Amino acid sequence: MISQEDIFQINSKKEFEKITLKVFRHQYDTNLVYQQFCNFLKKDKTNVKSLTEIPFLPIQFFKSHNVLSSTEPIQQTFTSSGTTSPLTPEGGTSNEPIRSKHLVTDVSWYEMSYRLGFSEFYGNIEDYCVLALLPSYLERDGSSLIYMVEDLIERSNHSDSGFYLNNHSELLQKIEKLNKEGQNTILIGVTYALLDLIEYAESTSLPLQRFGSNLIIMETGGMKGKRKEMIREELHTILCNGFGVSKIHSEYGMTELLSQAYSLGDGVFECVPWMQVLIRDTEDALTYVSEGKTGGINVIDLANINSCSFIATQDLGKKYPNHSFEVLGRFDNSDIRGCNLMVI
Repeated sequence: MISQEDIFQINSKKEFEKITLKVFRHQYDTNLVYQQFCNFLKKDKTNVKSLTEIPFLPIQFFKSHNVLSSTEPIQQTFTSSGTTSPLTPEGGTSNEPIRSKHLVTDVSWYEMSYRLGFSEFYGNIEDYCVLALLPSYLERDGSSLIYMVEDLIERSNHSDSGFYLNNHSELLQKIEKLNKEGQNTILIGVTYALLDLIEYAESTSLPLQRFGSNLIIMETGGMKGKRKEMIREELHTILCNGFGVSKIHSEYGMTELLSQAYSLGDGVFECVPWMQVLIRDTEDALTYVSEGKTGGINVIDLANINSCSFIATQDLGKKYPNHSFEVLGRFDNSDIRGCNLMVI
């Protein structure tokens, strides 16, 4: 039996590899979808001896199958925004988008993962006021990001923490008040909504540039079809200038993962100790490229103990010697969805 202590107290490379192989064997035994995928690749418990030999389940399986390594009742179902529509028998498209679904049998694994992850990068949540500008997520059900941010808002125990939709004036006044009080503040927002806020501020007498001293801007997600996509450097320059901050923080997460990686600036992400990224060859999904070269992002997320911890995403990226990584875009034929920034 693999416990939360086994996963969330990992503190060395050797321990990570040992626990990861143990999780692989557990999920091979208990997850029929994953087992069939491994068998198709002629991989099983007898011939997987290292991390690079573990098969990574294509993320699309979360749209077409119930990916489960547990027989316990489902406590929570997280769903993606679903930007692609399925084909109808007549050859057209349905109005109902295809959504990834992450079936969670024990939501305490998710709560433990994001709480410890936040603490790892930012310290005590009670030191912050948490403001959330996530309209496209609030307007639908099943968002894992909303679940996380709602909990962080509550745990911050700050009377001004909360969600905002289109009430830009109230949000600007709140940021100004918190700045005057010297309160450390995190504004977590979907990209297009942060740009909307900057434009609104420029049209008022409350320029955001003077709020930056105690303000962290955490950008999560792309334009959601609301604005033209832009390269990361251009976007972060606009956000830095607009909010008067020197760096833009980012969160790398998605419906299919229960852990997040964070960037404290320059688009370079670091993982929590129970998460790791590998970069696969775009021409051969079963081999890996060397550090500094671009390829597909594979994620090991050991918090996914009851679904699948080995996910081949549709994101492109590169990895560096210190295990940090960049997200460089998406495969051409993949849909833009989840909490991923489009940077090509």
